[in-house]
Amino acid sequence: MAPRVAKTRSRELPEPAPSIGQKKPDQLRYRLEVDRQTKSSYETSEAAEEIGVALKKAYPKVQVAVYDSVDGTKKIIELPEA
Repeated sequence: MAPRVAKTRSRELPEPAPSIGQKKPDQLRYRLEVDRQTKSSYETSEAAEEIGVALKKAYPKVQVAVYDSVDGTKKIIELPEA
């Protein structure tokens, strides 16, 4: 008896779906961190601190910091006491 030959079908693979998860922020020098998670990055520390203070005023319970990726330093944003 002759051996059976299995026929293979040529299937086109579907294109992968675009990722829905979190995108990585642009990696500029000053990174804004909220509860130790990088949310965005800025070219100047003043811009990052300005956004950080606004976030801290809106959400005083979260930890907001500006990380300098070149110097390796982190500045915690505190609210001024009234």
